[in-house]
This record gives sequence, structure tokens and C-alpha cells, in this order.
Amino acid sequence: MVLVAGCDIGSTSGKVVVLRDGVIVAYSIVPNEPLSDETARKAIEKALEGQSFTLKDIELVYGTGYGRIDIPFAQKMITEIACHGKGAFWANNKARTVVDIGGQDAKVIKVDHNGVVRDFVLNDKCAAGTGKFLETMARTLEVRLEDMGAMSLKAKEVVEISSQCSVFAESEVISLIAERKDTIDILAGSNHSVANRLVSMLYRIGIEERVVISGGVAKNIGVVRMIEDKIKTKIPDYTLDPQIYGALGAALFAQQELRS
Repeated sequence: MVLVAGCDIGSTSGKVVVLRDGVIVAYSIVPNEPLSDETARKAIEKALEGQSFTLKDIELVYGTGYGRIDIPFAQKMITEIACHGKGAFWANNKARTVVDIGGQDAKVIKVDHNGVVRDFVLNDKCAAGTGKFLETMARTLEVRLEDMGAMSLKAKEVVEISSQCSVFAESEVISLIAERKDTIDILAGSNHSVANRLVSMLYRIGIEERVVISGGVAKNIGVVRMIEDKIKTKIPDYTLDPQIYGALGAALFAQQELRS
């Protein structure tokens, strides 16, 4: 039995995936603590709850994400671009273009038939097209973040949010509320703004099927549907929580090292 793990400390959450002989046996997603090392400890503790093994039984841990240098139990580090590409490919081996929507940045990654990164592009305008942008919109509109997608599908019109910056967009939304615009229509506009940004990145790098989405925003069905409509391509439903793709990729790199 070979146990390895990957720990992904992002800008808004911490994730851990544990593999045993190539099979996911445990994983966790936890909100960020003030310090990255605290987030990492909380994530590994949650992943190990109820398991027959402990952290000492895990032979190798790879860290990734913004806080990877502060993961106290990680022996190796690797970039989140490589990890999201590898993790998304493991979840769907037909993936060739991976849209990774993080809390404070977004990336479009092209991978080959082995899940190895061939090319990538990053967003270049603060939090535009990211989870943080959507969090700001949800808070301003007083709706739960996890409800944004389904609610936006009921919109009668898409209210345009012209500001790319989260701060200016928040002011814009407050003005729209004052104009008595429907909350659902504003939600649709928020999702549309994110989708537009991501689609422009897709066209910059070139779309190669199959397209999959990594990160928590993949759970926002409103954003996913809008991207599909714009690129005229069906994005497959996820069978594994897309928020753990980065941690999964890190665990796969750890497994690869042990096997080699």
C-alpha cells in the first residue's frame, strides 16, 4: 500500500487529496484561516478524519497553490498550473483545455494526451473573471454564493456589469439595485461578466476540445452555461469535485515520483 497526498492552499480555501495506490481515499475542502499553515493543518486533519491511517503513514506530500511554501507537512512543491492540468486530466482524460477559475486569478491551460501542460494564459486584470468577483457580487446582492448559478438561469434579461474591477463593479451593482433592477437579472449579469472574461482568455490561447473547468466556480451552472453558449461547445458535467483538481494533481505528482 502506497499513500501519497497533495495539498493546495489557494487564496480562499485549502484542499487535500490522499491517494492510495492511485485511488482517492480521502479529500477535504476547508475555508482559509488567517495563516496558510493553519489552513493546511485544518485541511489535512479534516481529510484524515475517520481514516485508518495517519499523516505519518503518507509517504510523500506535494504542496501547491499560493500558500504552498507554508505547508508544514509538504516535502515538495509544484506550481498550481501543472497541478490543475494534471488533476483535471485525471478526472477527464479527454480534457485538452482546462479553465482554472481560482479565488483571485484565472488561468486557461492546454494539456497534451498525457495531461502535461503545453501552454497557458493568465488573467491580467485584478480579480476580473475570478471567484472573488462572484463572492463580492453575491455579498452585495445578499444571496448565497452557491445559489448564484441556479438563480441566474431564471433571469429574464442579462443586466450588463461593465466594470472589470470588483470594487467598481460592487458600486455599479449598488446603483443597479437602487434602479430597482431584478436581483436575478443582476446575478445573470455578474455571471456573464465572468464568462466573457474567461472566453476571451480561451480565444487568446485557442480552444481545443475537450474543455473542462477546474476550481469552485465550476459549480456555478450559470457561468458554465454562458461559456458553453459563447464557445459553442458542451462542457462535460464533473464526476469529481472540481475544487480539488489542484490538490489531486499535486498528489498525482507525488505518486509519479515514488513510482519513478
